[in-house]
Amino acid sequence: MPRASLEKKPAEVASMFDGIAERYDLVNDLVSLGQDRRWRRLVREAVAAMPGEKVLDLAAGTGTSSEPFAEDGAIVVPSDISLGMLRVGKERRPDLPFVAGDATALPFADGAFDAVTISFGLRNVVDTEGALREMLRVVRPGGRIVVCEFSTPTWGPFRTLYMEYLMRALPVVAGAVTGDKGSYEYLAESIRSWPDQPGLAHLMLDAGWEHVAYRNVTGGIVALHRASRPA
Repeated sequence: MPRASLEKKPAEVASMFDGIAERYDLVNDLVSLGQDRRWRRLVREAVAAMPGEKVLDLAAGTGTSSEPFAEDGAIVVPSDISLGMLRVGKERRPDLPFVAGDATALPFADGAFDAVTISFGLRNVVDTEGALREMLRVVRPGGRIVVCEFSTPTWGPFRTLYMEYLMRALPVVAGAVTGDKGSYEYLAESIRSWPDQPGLAHLMLDAGWEHVAYRNVTGGIVALHRASRPA
C-alpha cells in the first residue's frame, strides 16, 4: 500500500489511514505496550469536559479517543480526514456523530465548541500552524485546547534507545499485524521530525493561543500541551 510522505499531502495521509483503519486501535495498544490507555486517560483529565459542554475531537479516527468525553456527559464530535477510519468508527459507535473534516479547513462555525483536542494527529497535518489557527477559530473565547502528541524523550540515553526502537522495531511489529509496514515507516519518520516540547508551545503561541503549558508523559515520549483562547 502506498505510504504518505513527509510532505503530508492530505489525500495521501487520508488514504494511508484508510488502509490501516481496521486494525489501527489494536496496533496502537500493541506498539505502545498498553500505554495508549493511560495517555487517553490523561487527555480526558486535561480536557476536563463538563456535562453538556461541546468538545471537538480531531484526528479521532475510530472514535476511541472520543468515548471518554461522551461518558463524561459532554457533546463530543469526532472528526477525521480518513473516511475509512470514520466508517470503522461509525460501525463500532453508531451513537457518536462522526464528521469528515480537514484540520486546516474545519466544517464548523466560529466559536462552536467549548474545547478542542487532538491526539497523535497534529504531526500528520500539512500545515501545523494553520490547523492550530482553525482550532482557535472554532473554540469560543475562553475555551481550551489539549494537544496530545509524540515528542522528545528528556533523558539522552533513553532518547537514543527510543529512536532506535521507533525507526527499526515499530514498522516491523506494526507491519506484521496490519500487513502495511510502509505506513508505519512514515509514522516513525513523522515522530522523529516533529518539533520538541518548547517548539510546539511556540507554534501554539504564534497561532494565537495563550497560557500555553505542557506536561511530559512517559519520559517525554508523549507531551500534553494545553492552552486557552483569549477571552
